[in-house]
Amino acid sequence: MSDVDFARLDPQAAEHRFQRLRAELGVTTFGINLIVLEPRMRMRVHRHERQEEVYLVLAGELTLVLDGGDERVLRAGELARVAAPVRRQLINRGTGRLELLALGGHGDHEGRDGRAYADWAETGEGRSPAEVPLPDDE
Repeated sequence: MSDVDFARLDPQAAEHRFQRLRAELGVTTFGINLIVLEPRMRMRVHRHERQEEVYLVLAGELTLVLDGGDERVLRAGELARVAAPVRRQLINRGTGRLELLALGGHGDHEGRDGRAYADWAETGEGRSPAEVPLPDDE
């Protein structure tokens, strides 16, 4: 694994409904998968022991079924977070292909650890992003 890796979303090649982006990118701190469901397809009912998940709908319509029979329909650009112990099922009840990103993680978030530079000529440890003004647009 290098310090920078690249991948491309490939819904046509999503094997067995998944494209395992975590593996393709060499990510070690969270999970990320492309999930592709044709109309009427659904995933198994599942939950996690520790990992919460965020679902981001890229195309189509996701029906997210939760414990107790609660359902929520999410469309392109909408997201949902589901806590680890909540049982859930992903279903495509729409008329077109559903494409979504599933991101999962566990543990405390290391927020605001970024270091910023005014430009490429600045060296050193960098500064808090709040201390560095945004650059002029190109």
